Amino acid sequence: MRSVRFKRTIPAGARSAPTFAVAGPDPMRGMLEPRADGDVVVAAKRGPFRVFTAPSSFAKVRLYRPVNDWGQPLWLPAIGNRDVTGQFWFQVLLSDRPNGSTGWLRARDVDTSTLQDRIVVLLHEHTLIRYRGGEPIARYRVAVGKASTPTTPGRFFVWARVGYADRDGPYGDFALGLSGFSRVITEWAGGGRMAIHGTADPSVAGRDVSNGCVRVFNPLMSKLIDVPMGATVIVRP
Repeated sequence: MRSVRFKRTIPAGARSAPTFAVAGPDPMRGMLEPRADGDVVVAAKRGPFRVFTAPSSFAKVRLYRPVNDWGQPLWLPAIGNRDVTGQFWFQVLLSDRPNGSTGWLRARDVDTSTLQDRIVVLLHEHTLIRYRGGEPIARYRVAVGKASTPTTPGRFFVWARVGYADRDGPYGDFALGLSGFSRVITEWAGGGRMAIHGTADPSVAGRDVSNGCVRVFNPLMSKLIDVPMGATVIVRP
């Protein structure tokens, strides 16, 4: 997988990516199918915001920027919560290495929202399924990583939404940058971050040909443009 070198077509204003990673429980464990009541996501009310290693004001903390490299507000999936002596906390999935890194945010410091959209990629079947409200609304045949640069399974989220002027370029006309990274590529720009992105070549559908990204034929990728920031993306073997 080649890391997506997002062009600044929407919106401009690059920022430094966060670097703090808290190794948490495997977010794939006990993973549920898309639910009718949606997925809770949170975003910092103001930035920089503090991420804790545990639901305690005395835990180790690191400051994060509230936006991605394109100035887009970060929405983080809430994968757990806890009430500690009257103070409510959210456990969130982070967009850092190692994949599956988590941290804790105080509920008073974030805004919350519920998303009805979720994407599931079935690698063995070369299939991308979009869900809304727990129901599948679209199913696309896609290309995935080849044997030497496989697409990494796991639970991720939409970290960036980027359009491209050159629809015949390597990323087609649109990309959903993901929070997860390749297991084998680390030296490319972006550190090997994965994406679901377009392609002008429909013949790659159903094949293992990419450097780890999920390739979707441009006319189909255009139907994923409205998938929101923070939406859960499940990649299954």
